[in-house]
Amino acid sequence: MTPLSNKLTFSDEQVSLLDVATTFCREKISIATVRRQIASESGFDRELWNEIAGLGWTGVMIPEDFGGSGLSLAEVVALVEPMGRHLAAVPLVSTQLFARALLAGGSEPIKRAFLPQLCSGSIGTVALFESEGDWDLGHIEASAVQEGDTVRLSGRKTLVCDAAVADFVLVSVNFSGAPALAVVKAADLPKERRERELVIDETRRCFSLRLDGIGVPLSSLITGERAQAALKAVRDAALLLAAAEAAGGIAGVLELTVEYLNTRVAFGRKIGSYQSLKHGCSEILIGLERARSHVYHAATLIAAGEDAEVALRMAKVEAGDSMVFAGDRAVQFHGGFGFTWDCDAQLYLRRALWLQNAFGDATHHRRRLADLLLTAA
Repeated sequence: MTPLSNKLTFSDEQVSLLDVATTFCREKISIATVRRQIASESGFDRELWNEIAGLGWTGVMIPEDFGGSGLSLAEVVALVEPMGRHLAAVPLVSTQLFARALLAGGSEPIKRAFLPQLCSGSIGTVALFESEGDWDLGHIEASAVQEGDTVRLSGRKTLVCDAAVADFVLVSVNFSGAPALAVVKAADLPKERRERELVIDETRRCFSLRLDGIGVPLSSLITGERAQAALKAVRDAALLLAAAEAAGGIAGVLELTVEYLNTRVAFGRKIGSYQSLKHGCSEILIGLERARSHVYHAATLIAAGEDAEVALRMAKVEAGDSMVFAGDRAVQFHGGFGFTWDCDAQLYLRRALWLQNAFGDATHHRRRLADLLLTAA
């Protein structure tokens, strides 16, 4: 393992994308919009998604040969952070994970078949988790068996985000005793095979998928070292984007809380004037700065092609824990109102609890960090 680098850079492209995305989210994604989407059946706004695709955000890290902008995952971070700040419920992260896997492990025909469609606004997602909830992506119980030029799938996947609106699903399977990835088109995955799951973040739409009997062309299968590379790339991207979303969420919940503290009056004073509440907000701000530093350090290493595992796990732990703390304080500072559905603070706490556990909770990553850092020492 290489020594931990202290690099942290911020490109002109990141500055520009962060600026545009911040303005877009502020104008297009209000809390009222988020609540309307929660109440809807699909939880998805096709018009909003078409605008995002029209801005070219779905193809930011996809090479120009496939219709993208040819930038890196670091630039995607600059889009995801403001989306987290506004609790955006769009399938951008799911689509980027799908694209990241194909870029890392897909054959040239697979890339040419699917990446240009993502740049045009098609939606992708990944189905990597088994029912027992193991965060090790190499632990796969779903299987695939070759039947001529077709591969027949079996098993069940859980916590598949945006499966109802996805055009393509990348499913991890056990093929000939080794991990493999199969690209399943929405047309081959009947609606009755997608069962919605109840999760704490109601801005999400998660599903379990029943794969028994579903067939895909053998040419849509990623196997061998390519599959291993794709799984690692998805894990790294998922950790980075979850941390970026959480960092944005901390900023959003801090803004919400400060606004309330400067409005609510108790005993003839605005409650924001009380020292204990000021200290709580200061701790949230410090957590935000720590989280953003970790996120953009990890993004810098990823963009440079350096070993980023330690930085990614640190970013995931710091951002996840800090957003949970911020959401919890926000609920507490709103008093009894904070525990009601009408209080927006609880929406941020729900998002925080989801992100804290996505692709591994803090305990999981700290254990891996202990192995990495102590072994290196």
